[in-house]
Amino acid sequence: MEDDEKQSIVLFPFMGQGHIIPFLALALQIEQLNTNYAIYFVNTPLNLKKLRASLPSSSSIRFLEIPFSSSSYGLPPASENSDTLPYHLILRLFQASASLQFKSSFKEAIQALTARCHGRPPLCIISDIFLGWTANVAKQLGVYHAIFSGAGGFGLACYVSLWLNLPHRKVVAHHFSLPDFKEGTVKLHKTQLPTNIAEADGEDGWSIFQRENLSAWVDSQSLLFNTVEEFDQIGLSYFRRKFPGLRVRPIGPLVLGLKSRDRIGNTRGVITRETILKWLDSKPSSSVLYVSFGSMNTISSSQMMQLGKALEGSQKNFIWVVRPPMEVDINAEFKGEEWLPEGFEERNRATGRGLVVQNWAPQVEILSHRAVSAFLSHCGWNSVIESLGNGVPVMGWPLAAEQFFNAKYLEEEMGVCVEVGRGKKSEVKSEDIVKKIEEVMGEKKEMMRRTARKVKETMEKAWKQREGFNGSSAKSFHDFLSDAKQHREMKDMILFSNIAN
Repeated sequence: MEDDEKQSIVLFPFMGQGHIIPFLALALQIEQLNTNYAIYFVNTPLNLKKLRASLPSSSSIRFLEIPFSSSSYGLPPASENSDTLPYHLILRLFQASASLQFKSSFKEAIQALTARCHGRPPLCIISDIFLGWTANVAKQLGVYHAIFSGAGGFGLACYVSLWLNLPHRKVVAHHFSLPDFKEGTVKLHKTQLPTNIAEADGEDGWSIFQRENLSAWVDSQSLLFNTVEEFDQIGLSYFRRKFPGLRVRPIGPLVLGLKSRDRIGNTRGVITRETILKWLDSKPSSSVLYVSFGSMNTISSSQMMQLGKALEGSQKNFIWVVRPPMEVDINAEFKGEEWLPEGFEERNRATGRGLVVQNWAPQVEILSHRAVSAFLSHCGWNSVIESLGNGVPVMGWPLAAEQFFNAKYLEEEMGVCVEVGRGKKSEVKSEDIVKKIEEVMGEKKEMMRRTARKVKETMEKAWKQREGFNGSSAKSFHDFLSDAKQHREMKDMILFSNIAN
């Protein structure tokens, strides 16, 4: 069947690796489930160029390119991804993404696709949580629309509630409750707020963007989550209550396949993927601590120094994926001699106890390796899903966005996490980190790994399909496609009725 004869599904993530990765995982999942869909991935030129190289050779996913000039928005040349920008420019990228609605480029791309498909519009448009304006475009074109969150239900629920209410500005105390939840059920501390929320006053640029973005969700029909119904009910219930017009569908876990994820990575230095895996093969089972703060986040130089001391002091095997500290250009060369304890890399290379890897490592392969015991993570949801999907407990050090609430939920509700640090500016001491490492890789090791393995089993069941049985996520996704098809059939009936009359 030719692409123009298939039903089209359009996916449009925000321009950041943490958003693109789950969207690509979703695209590949749809392709695997049913070849009768033509999948189109929408983004800006540089992001699509990078994505083309990441697709399996057998994939038939197509790309819809929309023009984007970063310099028109006060961004450096060729800046189309949040991973390449310092924190103070991130808001401009968000504002630039919102302005795309006024340039009609996305709408024109969908209209051109419809014309190519003999006048048949896409079955649905699935867009990012930060691209709410696309729902109105879909509405204008009569296309079913869904918002897809790469974040989990609880983390995003807290994040949305905070932006809608800014409750921390109404209290003097450091602790406060979120008003959109059952009274007193979700309490936060002001140190658990990402910088842009902590500084928001309702009239700042972030507040304005979020208010406009969230209000645009009302034009959508579905809200999809990269999570599992069985362990994320508090967050999912929040959205079912707060946005009754949206059909909430958990469809996780969606994890990008090893080869695809690895090719998206950007690594520097001399430590290759093969070196890392060979090193892991030489280590005993459940003996290695993997440390990574994701594709966009980093800690301060003082925190980096304390973490380095702790890793040595713990006497545990480790892999640490490093980026320049937050006060330095994110694209700068990593200078271990300045930001790590003196002789750190040389000592650990000589003893074979630790690997320091610049910028990127094959995370899915590392977490699935028998030698890995725990993951010291920023608690971005992609990393959480990848860790728990391999039965690996988490040591949480949230830095931004909803990561603080992910860490809270993983520790307090699921029992698979111990918090190590909080934020990019908090003071941390090496001896305290050592105690947490010894706790997770020592006294609590078996208990936490048992709990993590149970979560892994739940995740595996969610997409299981066999005769007479569909896992919760498999059923949820099929229900979503049924919703989209019913919407299409209704639109066709109305069209034929109008023609007949």
